[in-house]
Amino acid sequence: MNEVEATHSLLAQINTPEDLKALSIQELQELAVEIRERIIEVTSQNGGHLAPSLGAVELTLALHFVFKAPEDKIIWDVGHQAYAHKLITGRKDRFHTLRTYGGISGFPKRSESPYDTFDTGHSSTSISAGLGISTAKELKHQPGKVISVIGDGSMTAGMAFEGFNQAGYMEKDLIVVLNDNAMSIAPNVGALSSFISRKMTGKRFVNLKRDLENFIKTLPGVGENILNFVRKSEDSFVTFFTPGMMFEAFKFKYVGPIDGHRLDQLIETFENVGYLEGPVLVHTLTTKGKGYAPAEADPSHYHGVGAFEIPTGTPSKQKPKPAPSYTEIFGATMVDLAEEDERIFAITAAMPEGTGLTGFARLFPDRFLDVGIAEQHAVTFGAGLATEGLRPVVAIYSTFLQRAFDQIIHDVCLPNLPVIFAIDRGGLVGEDGPTHHGHFDITYLRSLPNMTVMAPKDENELRQMLYTALQHEGPVAVRYPRGKGTGVSLDPEYQEIPLGQAEVLREGTDLCIMAFGNMVYPSLDAADRLKAEGYAAGVVNCRFAKPLDPRLGDLALASERVLVVEENIRQGGLGSAILEYFNDAGLRDVVVKRIGLPDRFVEHGPPDLLREKCGLDTSGILKAARELVG
Repeated sequence: MNEVEATHSLLAQINTPEDLKALSIQELQELAVEIRERIIEVTSQNGGHLAPSLGAVELTLALHFVFKAPEDKIIWDVGHQAYAHKLITGRKDRFHTLRTYGGISGFPKRSESPYDTFDTGHSSTSISAGLGISTAKELKHQPGKVISVIGDGSMTAGMAFEGFNQAGYMEKDLIVVLNDNAMSIAPNVGALSSFISRKMTGKRFVNLKRDLENFIKTLPGVGENILNFVRKSEDSFVTFFTPGMMFEAFKFKYVGPIDGHRLDQLIETFENVGYLEGPVLVHTLTTKGKGYAPAEADPSHYHGVGAFEIPTGTPSKQKPKPAPSYTEIFGATMVDLAEEDERIFAITAAMPEGTGLTGFARLFPDRFLDVGIAEQHAVTFGAGLATEGLRPVVAIYSTFLQRAFDQIIHDVCLPNLPVIFAIDRGGLVGEDGPTHHGHFDITYLRSLPNMTVMAPKDENELRQMLYTALQHEGPVAVRYPRGKGTGVSLDPEYQEIPLGQAEVLREGTDLCIMAFGNMVYPSLDAADRLKAEGYAAGVVNCRFAKPLDPRLGDLALASERVLVVEENIRQGGLGSAILEYFNDAGLRDVVVKRIGLPDRFVEHGPPDLLREKCGLDTSGILKAARELVG
């Protein structure tokens, strides 16, 4: 932006949401264009959740124009709708650092700004959180509204409806804004419903209605009967013209649908509902990717993107990929195995593309289900399939599988059902940061009876592990990282890996490096460097975090020094499992050093940089090994 453009920039004049209130509707519309340009510019360089944030620009401006944040609490669900919110709440000068190491987060973060009411990375939490905040404000006699903005698939999760149910029952002041970028409503019905809702929630109408109700109540003998009839008639009238019957059943006052890109309608509606008491739902219709043609044409692809060329939307020129990603290998292997095994059924939670299952879904539509953002349902649905002899493969990112922990315990492990968990994004995932890193899966899964936990050192081993999981009569978790594989050749035949058997890659007398998953190859590199320094370092590809190979004890005794390397928190991970095993086996003379992720939430940044910071690259492993032998 040159100096002339900066002088005339509306965005340059917005330092807090209060600055919006001096703008006209026309100026707000011009500001929306500027904000979209800035979001596109920065995400084209840094990557990010482009389409969701583009679709919520006018909605963001209208909310901040009408309400008074941070006294009024605005909660974004899911958090990747919030780029415009960040730009107008004092972070425009740092917006270029979005999702970069040391820069601002791609999600709302309370430690980053007082305008970020709730940390949101996973979906469907806003109604429950908003109800909690509203209840607390009432107890403390604090003024201010609470607004939960939910959308972009978040309404597919059961937790959202649990929140609706409780909020309606408690009748607290809570405004829920449904950012609906998928529901199709006929234009004429939508326009009529929007008009009715806006007029019936206007301050004058609400006051007149209240006065009329009070008058009818005074009529002796018949007043209450007449009032009940009027109420039922009004409800029938509203729900006839709107899709709000379900929300009315939750005791929410339904308003909408409203055009989510018409600032005049949004502002009028929010001003009206601001005077209402009790739970209210405002239904807005938006276009995901609004204002950027490639994102509007393919909002799913542009939901979350890497760097791209703005004129075409194509990915920025990068070095040729030397190997396919683990996700791609998983998807291709699933298709390959399903062609021979009709028992295989693939399940994902709103991530068919992200988990690599789009090809499977196209070829085997009867054996595929995307349950939406409903991880608990996905796991228990898979358990039901398994009771009938099928082999369900539940493909969910590590961070999201955490949401179904109880279902894994109660519905899969307790009855010992053969459900396979394909856990993508295990370990550090990069720029999405602490809400999306797969820190914990080894820890929480290996604690469960009947569960088998394994991780491949490369993409070929991933294929063999999936095949092995299909042969096992019990729950299995196969955990693999985000990003490209190592480039190894793929075996044409599948071979079952003996359950719990580690792979000894190198023997050594000075120390033994026991590595798991994507830490195996950096460990081999470290062993090569140690050899040049005169140390004989053994390397074991553990493959299984549960069960452990009993030979690990003998391998440890050969050097009496063991370095365990894993991309998981150290508490309860593979290193803890090995320590427990050595203790139970009476191996008191073996010195064990563990390196893994620290006991804190790791910030966002490039995965390789984060691994370096955590000591999980070749140099970090080498440093830890030198300390162990020196």
